[in-house]
Amino acid sequence: MSQLAEPRLAELEQAVGALLDKPPYAVPPSERREALLALFKQELSYACDRSQQFRNYVRHWPISLSAADAVADLPYLPVSTFKANPPLSLVETRDIKRTLSSSSTSGQIPSRVVLDAATGRRMTRGVTAIIRDFIGPARRPYLVIDIPENLKPQVELGARGAAIQGLGSFATETVCCLRRDDAADSVLELEKLLACAEKWRDSAVLVYGFTYVIWTQFVQPLQRQGVTLRMPNVHVLHSGGWKRLEQQAVTKDAFMRGVASVFACSADRVIDYYGMVENVGVVYPDCEHGHKHVPTFAEVIIRDPLTLAPVEAGQQGLVQVCSVLPTSFPGFLLLTDDMAELIGQDGCPCGRRGTYFRFTRRVPKVEVRGCGNLETTRSRQGTGAHE
Repeated sequence: MSQLAEPRLAELEQAVGALLDKPPYAVPPSERREALLALFKQELSYACDRSQQFRNYVRHWPISLSAADAVADLPYLPVSTFKANPPLSLVETRDIKRTLSSSSTSGQIPSRVVLDAATGRRMTRGVTAIIRDFIGPARRPYLVIDIPENLKPQVELGARGAAIQGLGSFATETVCCLRRDDAADSVLELEKLLACAEKWRDSAVLVYGFTYVIWTQFVQPLQRQGVTLRMPNVHVLHSGGWKRLEQQAVTKDAFMRGVASVFACSADRVIDYYGMVENVGVVYPDCEHGHKHVPTFAEVIIRDPLTLAPVEAGQQGLVQVCSVLPTSFPGFLLLTDDMAELIGQDGCPCGRRGTYFRFTRRVPKVEVRGCGNLETTRSRQGTGAHE
């Protein structure tokens, strides 16, 4: 890194840290928009200095950085850009600590993003702040609906393992309730589960699982056996896997009711969250009213699929995710293949401020990215900042 880049990066680190220090959903939208616009301009300028390819892209954007009056005016990349190999990078190869890859389906090319130490720390802080707002800061027993192998420290880490370990800071103790059988399939360990349910019956408990795994390997087996766990104080977080459930005609409401029934908890304690590898560090959990909320250090813009202009509240369009967290790769402003409805600003009955929306579907005929299946690999190669 050049001597000129180091103080600029330090300034960015301080500015991003200041946003992370704020409550994730309490900053007034006008204040938030002003802070994000200024910071995104700084980060884009920094990225231009670090990558000639990115600088050329920004130079040809219809609106210059200096003339942009809103985050929506700034240059964004399509998420498919991160299918490049080697992955896009704003840091030297020696500074890359980890590479995150989305799973590929049927031979499709995975997305890949590189993390340096500072970006990795920011992303951990971001996810922790978001989840804390939804379940509280207290540590509690942690029930993992998965196999123990996904809890082990690994050089290569899949999506489920990354998500499981990412919630570990909330745990006082951790128990996995699935195991591999002789055929290498995962099966429910019912006796272990029932022992945990009895031990933690009156406790606040955190539960995490991959959406499809929770349904097929936890909810359905318990329902077939008529088992109810009677754990009303759980918070059940789940992510990914909706495509396979939709093929089985399992709706979101049916999933929530099924999970709530086996735990004997209220359905609003079952929290789905939307996230993707290219936007790592920011997740969008459902509030009790079914809305996904954008934290202080990020933004979501919904764009008309035909004109790409930002839509008004009540309209649907393509999701653009925006995050100030990465400085190791140009993942600040990304247009996804997902569709959502913009609900509004500051109007949700849950009281969280800022943009809120509802995910609807993936754009028809767009490949399934498998964004839930993150694989994490220690980087053995990568692009230098000026390649």
